[in-house]
Amino acid sequence: MIEVERQAALDAIGAEVAACTNCRLHVTRTNAVPGEGTAATEVVFVGEGPGFNEDRQGKPFVGQAGAKLDALLASVLWSRQEVFITNVVKCRPPENRDPEPAEITACAPFLTRQLEVLDPALVVTLGRFSMARFYPGARIGQVHGTFRLADPESGAPNALTYAMYHPAAALHQGSLNETLFRDMQGVPGALLEARKQRSAAPEPAPGPVEARVDPAAGAEPSPTSDAPIQAVGELDPEGAESDPTDQLPLF
Repeated sequence: MIEVERQAALDAIGAEVAACTNCRLHVTRTNAVPGEGTAATEVVFVGEGPGFNEDRQGKPFVGQAGAKLDALLASVLWSRQEVFITNVVKCRPPENRDPEPAEITACAPFLTRQLEVLDPALVVTLGRFSMARFYPGARIGQVHGTFRLADPESGAPNALTYAMYHPAAALHQGSLNETLFRDMQGVPGALLEARKQRSAAPEPAPGPVEARVDPAAGAEPSPTSDAPIQAVGELDPEGAESDPTDQLPLF
């Protein structure tokens, strides 16, 4: 599928999202927020759901959490125009409450179809609810800063997924700011690893594959470039830690 065809497919999904009444969130929304970015990207960022500002503007990550995401992207010399940004649920839960299972289920086909259209090399999960789609049963305190093969049923069968805290977590707990930026330094390396696996292996290896990228590798490929695959450096697994954001709002 060429870029113009991908963009047309994304626009069609966005139109369906805007008219969706599959769960009760449509009753209280101002605007649905399908997502935005370039159809040419290799990297998709998936958050939890729209907040107040996103609901008003119909765009993802435009509030304080959005400013933090912009800063994270800038730290690896990327911009939001080079990636695609969306959420697990496309309408704002009232008062920014957690999305309910039925709401996540109702929205799941939209995200699956977006991933099928984009066919990303890397999916970056932002926060617990996004992580749960790709890391069932995991705790974010244990898997943040790591990547693994995406579940083929996710819509991105040829991708790696990379787990991060939600940018809003640092707004509620300042100590996580350093963790977020450190984990972001591993995203370009995970992209390089994803490119390597896509070019070398026609089929995913069996079983889960999880590793932690060493930011010292220093690779910063563009998420929309055709740069050659490079080594990502040593992988440095770390032990489990507690999850300080389990009870925090993620907007």
